[in-house]
Amino acid sequence: MEIKHKSHFQETSNSKSFGFMPDNEEIFSFELSNKNGMKVQIINYGATVTSLEIPTSEGKLVDVVLGFDSLSSYLESYFLPSAPYFGTTVGRYAGRINKGSFTLNGKTYELTKNNNSNSLHGGNTGFGKKVWNVTNLTSGENPSITFSLLSENLDENYPGELQVDLTYTLTEENELKLTYTAVSTEDTVINLTHHSYFNLDGHNSTVLDQQIFIDAEKMLETNHENIPTGKFTDLTNHDFDFRIQKNCPASIDNSFVINQTNNVAAVLFSSKNNLKMSVYTNQPSVHIYVGGNCFDVLKGKNDAVYHKTSGICFETQNFPDAPNQSHFPNSVLKKGEEYKQQTVYKFENIN
Repeated sequence: MEIKHKSHFQETSNSKSFGFMPDNEEIFSFELSNKNGMKVQIINYGATVTSLEIPTSEGKLVDVVLGFDSLSSYLESYFLPSAPYFGTTVGRYAGRINKGSFTLNGKTYELTKNNNSNSLHGGNTGFGKKVWNVTNLTSGENPSITFSLLSENLDENYPGELQVDLTYTLTEENELKLTYTAVSTEDTVINLTHHSYFNLDGHNSTVLDQQIFIDAEKMLETNHENIPTGKFTDLTNHDFDFRIQKNCPASIDNSFVINQTNNVAAVLFSSKNNLKMSVYTNQPSVHIYVGGNCFDVLKGKNDAVYHKTSGICFETQNFPDAPNQSHFPNSVLKKGEEYKQQTVYKFENIN
């Protein structure tokens, strides 16, 4: 079922207009809520999470993701010196691809170089900048919404027409569950991720008082342009060894190799709100990033002034530049086969 018109939603309380694209296409915001009072708001521009409200042990709701109040701010954010990608869906390929090129089946594909001389997060018009269709919406227990996107053949010069479906489910266990599936008409490369900036003390705070745990004994070694060298950094006695939880660093942009897939990959702790967020995924890596900034150009939600330590990203994904590194996990999606990515962000009280 393809839903393109507001008339489908007029009888429901869980969708509202979020603004208009430059071509006058209307963008909608959809709300899912569970019986515990947890709420998530997602817009069909970029299948982007704009708000995620978690009930604390004191009974108040705290919005734990960075975002904007208006569509125009999301559009304008891509013109900032370094686009923050607040809450967006990143594709076709999350992370950096060295020199913006890769070879597949003997053919070399040249991508847009939008990050120094490299390609980042799918190029100039990645999936976070596209208008997705809402193809399913469920209510009641464990409500969910499915967003769908058809990325045409040679979109940003990636081969194959790619059909992507992303389902967000809000469980009664206070989990935000993301399930991605994709099928291509040609062999292609793919790496999808979610780019929310989390802050368990509230989106208008700093993450420096929160602690993180990451189940990784090594991370990808990178060069001065943050491109993987192909080697790994042993985290023993390293500042970024988060196997023993410690405070969030003020600056980090690194891919951690998760020890055991499907066990907990990472955890964020707030002693202030007595909250923790556990991250689960079937992906080999979680890329940790602190530093998204609006450069005092754009105000965040509720006139928040976002700074470099306002939020922390847990980007569950394959390794950056895997198409160019044969010993990295496979990033090739074969024609007609199904890509499946699952990530869960689970919220609970620490005590």
